[in-house]
Amino acid sequence: MGAHEHHAKARRVVVCAVLTVSDTRTAETDTNGTCIQALLEQAGHRVASYGILPDDPTRVRAHVEEMLREPEVDAIILNGGTGLAPRDRTYEAIVDLLEKRLDGFGELFRMLSYEHVGAAAMLSRAAAGIARGKVIAALPGATSAVELAMTKLLIPELGHIVQLLRG
Repeated sequence: MGAHEHHAKARRVVVCAVLTVSDTRTAETDTNGTCIQALLEQAGHRVASYGILPDDPTRVRAHVEEMLREPEVDAIILNGGTGLAPRDRTYEAIVDLLEKRLDGFGELFRMLSYEHVGAAAMLSRAAAGIARGKVIAALPGATSAVELAMTKLLIPELGHIVQLLRG
């Protein structure tokens, strides 16, 4: 079966949890979380959970593990904390949870980002993978990066990935 057939059979509605990782954002100022939710809903997916946590890997990991236990959640999308600053530890919070890494996600994200920000794209530790049969994706904290990752990578393939995971 080719890619077109897989996409035609792809699960139409993916239930997502969205988490913003930031020491400074609030529900009123979280443009990234709002953007992710809007793009998911426009694509026909559903957001079952949304939250904001500080850049604390223990709390972020605990929240992700809680979402992994939620039977209805198919995907967990995090934003923020993927850079190199001392407080950026989202990658560390999730990497050990990943049973299968989707290396192509980070590679393609950095390639697409390079067109916009040049060599600074290599500073991103955006990552994705599979844990306990669910998708986990960690996006940067810049709204333009969130839009890029969502529109060019996640939204086009999210249903297909979940369909593959369901067998």
